[in-house]
This record gives sequence, C-alpha cells and structure tokens, in this order.
Amino acid sequence: MEIVSTLEELNKVLAPYRANKQKIGFVPTMGALHKGHLSLINIAKEHNDIVVASIYVNPTQFNDPKDLEKYPRPLDEDEEMLTKAECDVLFIPTASEMYPKGDFSTLKEDFGNMDKVMEGKSRPGHFAGMITIVSKLFDAVKPDNAYFGSKDFQQLTLVKYFVLNHKLPINIVSCPIVREADGLAMSSRNRLLSVEEREHATHISQTLLKARELWGTMDIPELKKCIEEAFAKDDFLKLDYFEIVYAETLTPVEGPLIRAIPVVACIAAYDGNVRLIDNMQLA
Repeated sequence: MEIVSTLEELNKVLAPYRANKQKIGFVPTMGALHKGHLSLINIAKEHNDIVVASIYVNPTQFNDPKDLEKYPRPLDEDEEMLTKAECDVLFIPTASEMYPKGDFSTLKEDFGNMDKVMEGKSRPGHFAGMITIVSKLFDAVKPDNAYFGSKDFQQLTLVKYFVLNHKLPINIVSCPIVREADGLAMSSRNRLLSVEEREHATHISQTLLKARELWGTMDIPELKKCIEEAFAKDDFLKLDYFEIVYAETLTPVEGPLIRAIPVVACIAAYDGNVRLIDNMQLA
C-alpha cells in the first residue's frame, strides 16, 4: 500500500490510472477503522482498478470541540488494517492540504430541509463541514466510484444529492451496515464506550428491530411514543431523536404512506457521554 500525504503525491500516483481511463474507487474515512470500513474497501476492490482510502479527522464537521479532541486516532493500527485489506493507496492529508492558509470556511450548499432535521438539528454546522471535506476529497481523488456506509444514512443521502445537484461524474455506492454479533452497528465511537455502556448500547439496534416489528400495527405517533418510553427505562441511554422518514427526501412520514419510496427509521442516542446513531429500513 502506498501512503501519501499531499495532493501533489496523490496526483502523481493516480495520473497513470486516469490517463488509461482505469476505474478509481474511493473510501473516505476519519480513521479509527473497523470491519465496517474494511467492508467498503472489499466492495470497492471488486469494481475498480485501484482503491484509495483517506483518513482525515475533519474539524469543520465537529460542532463540539471536546468531541473533536476525544475522537480516536489510532493511525498505526489503521494503516495495518488497510494493508491487510489490500487497499492500494492511503491518503492522509494535513489540515494545511485540505484547508490552505488556514481558511476553514465551509460550503454554503442548499439542501432544502434535508440538512436541518435529525443530525442537522442536533449538530448545527455538521453537514456544512461534512460536504466541504467530501467535496475537497472528491476534487483530490477524482474517483469514478465512492463508497459510503449506510449507518450514516443522512450523510449518505446528502452526498448523493450533492453529486446529483452538481452533476459530478461520480457514482455514489451505498454499502450495508456492518453489525457486531449482538446487533450493535459498528462505529469508531464504540471504542469510547465503557464495558457497562457497551452492554446497554445494544438497546439501540434492538429498538429499531422493535420498530420494524411494530410497523404497520399502530400509527406513527403511537410508535414513537412506544420507543421513547422504552428508552426512558434505561438509565445509561438518553434518546436524542427517533424519526421515521422517507429515504430519498428525509421528510417525516405523515398521513397516507407513499409506498413507492423506502421508509427508514433513524435514531440517535447518548450512551453515557458517547453519541451513537443507527437506522433501519421499515418498508
């Protein structure tokens, strides 16, 4: 695996592939890798001539400085995992590469209401920072295909919208959530959980399974109340939001169901001081 840290080095590595019109696959990450990330590498390797992964903990998408500070950065471990996964290129840029001259301004992308609900409501400014760094990384790698895990469902939806809106020649590939044996969605933040918190974290995915089981047997306000009451019984967990939305627009499902559009239940909860998210398709 070739490791590069500048745009110049990255371009030098990828130039022959671009010249020969070979497929470039891209997996952007913030590091602290797990099997979920590696599944993206494996999928990317099936469909591309070369696979690039990036590791960059992007400061502009953290609305809480303490969250940025405590975000895990096990770089040596990450490099070893990517080497074993046979990733071809690892791009580890510095802040000065991604935000030259210390200009940390973010894109003013109009997502309508899609960036103002759920994560957007709970983490103001998060999606502006996210789409800024994604846009910069797309410009750097110029991939044919880019791979995103569907655990960050709202992020994935916004990236798809951004690419479509700007007519970028990039195919965004949605990859399935990878879960632990007990159902917990794999996340870099899981390593921040204490033993007790980790035990309680399974309640999040269990809640989604319960919602899927109850879907269609009661109206949505009833279902949401049922979920909220279940969380209130757990001293470790604090529900941030539980929403049932249309997958393509992130619009809350209300009134008669539009059956042509998938419906997804999205959840965020604090487990101690660690905030976890998950989602599951209901229909």
